[in-house]
Amino acid sequence: MENGGESGRKEEKNNVKWKFQGNQGLKSSAVSVRGVFNVLMQSINKERDAVHLCRVDPTDNPFFRADPVAAHALSTAVNSGNFNGYPPTAGLPQARRAIAEYLSSDLPNKLSAEDIFVTVGATQAIDIILPVIANPGANILLPRPGYPLYEFRAAFCGLEVRHFDLLPNSAWEVDIDSLEALADDNTVAMVLISPSNPCGNVFTYQHLKRVAETARKLGICVISDEVYGHIAYGSNPFVPMGVFSSIVPVITIGSLSKRWIVPGWRFGWIATCDPNGIFQKTGIAASIKRYVEITTDPPTVIQAAIPEILERTNNEFYSKNLDITRETANIFYEKLKEIPSLTCPHKPEGAMAVMVLINLSQIEGIIDDVDFCVKLAKEESVLILPGVTVGLKNWLRISFAVERSALEEGLSRLKAFCVRHATMSQQISA
Repeated sequence: MENGGESGRKEEKNNVKWKFQGNQGLKSSAVSVRGVFNVLMQSINKERDAVHLCRVDPTDNPFFRADPVAAHALSTAVNSGNFNGYPPTAGLPQARRAIAEYLSSDLPNKLSAEDIFVTVGATQAIDIILPVIANPGANILLPRPGYPLYEFRAAFCGLEVRHFDLLPNSAWEVDIDSLEALADDNTVAMVLISPSNPCGNVFTYQHLKRVAETARKLGICVISDEVYGHIAYGSNPFVPMGVFSSIVPVITIGSLSKRWIVPGWRFGWIATCDPNGIFQKTGIAASIKRYVEITTDPPTVIQAAIPEILERTNNEFYSKNLDITRETANIFYEKLKEIPSLTCPHKPEGAMAVMVLINLSQIEGIIDDVDFCVKLAKEESVLILPGVTVGLKNWLRISFAVERSALEEGLSRLKAFCVRHATMSQQISA
């Protein structure tokens, strides 16, 4: 009887119809930056040192170092023993005030601490904002190329995604006509990234104003991703979108990661730039406040360090880093001219990455941009991100946030790869 009972229980277990399964939407991670990076890492030639021109991490360049001001501010906060507990949900008041003052220095309308919400990097800022605006049936306008996290996050919160084009032959400006054509009564917002990851351009004041006026005409808000804010080293100065907040309400996303060379600290913020109080009237401000109550917070000690970091970091630190970035951007642009089958339509003027077009008709044995990057990793141990990851098939996104010698070595190997795979007609012309 015991054996019979045990057998029956086993049979019952085998007949259970489990109702849960893995979220099929997570398959999208296969084309995420991290997903592709992991695939490329598995493909590298183990006999050669790898050159990383794939992810944008300024700490990959040994000439970039965090300012001692930041280290001192953090150690002071830790050693004080005053910041070991949970912080307020929206962030420490002193941190929010400091961020408001930092951002307000570039804006005609001053922000208050109430306009600021601290986040675990810009990634969490995106994770908060998109669900906040994701009403049933809503859609959002995203740039192509762009930062893929917006698309993945939108899919998970039920936002329909529509892509407007950035024009490579017009300094990657927004195609305003395509932007307007995409919008309808269910469009709630557009995303703009400046300085641009992945294009390396910096939008002009005049173009940003035109974008703001278009967004106002469409009745949508602008989500302005300014993670690379102030990392502009070309002819166009950085202009925050909040400058135009009297025209259209703006949600600004920022972080410490790139300008302060501390991406591993995972500290960011959301700023609502809205002097006309539109976010209050539409309930967006209240929704952000409610959402941050159910999310995690940045470490309290880092929040406590923010006022000193923002107030005491000097211009010499910023200028030095801009000089380093300008140098590597110039090296990249000039060296790329020597590589057959690749074209950079616009010299990088901001951020730390750039888009490069592959002329597949001049290359043999390469199917597309993913195939290009996988074979490059296998043959030359160079890691570059395929453009499909950021929305442009048969392009490449290349990071130049590396030390000069590593960049030159990577580009030398890239050239050897392209020459080796060049078509016969290309070899003859060369």
